[in-house]
Amino acid sequence: MTNQPASTLEILQRQLKELDELAKQTLGDLNTVAGTERVAKWKARTVALLIEAMGQKEGQKFSAIHPGPSFTNDMVEEFTDLIDCYRTPLAALAKQLAQAPRPSTGS
Repeated sequence: MTNQPASTLEILQRQLKELDELAKQTLGDLNTVAGTERVAKWKARTVALLIEAMGQKEGQKFSAIHPGPSFTNDMVEEFTDLIDCYRTPLAALAKQLAQAPRPSTGS
């Protein structure tokens, strides 16, 4: 279990990278409907990974995140807001784990 913070951090970094790739793909093809569907699938996988790596509480906390209402008619802006809605808390969690003290392995 001494590698748990590192492996959890790697999971978070991988999920952030996947989210960035989804954003890049969607902004490239401008198909925000398909992009939103891909993000929903990504979120479900991310919640499952968080539950496995960090416990039910963190998974539920991330699962409860939903974008706020949008009053623009710009689908691209709404999609980037959706991406940021998930990227920000995940990046903050990764930063928190990266700064956490690691248990020593030598005795």
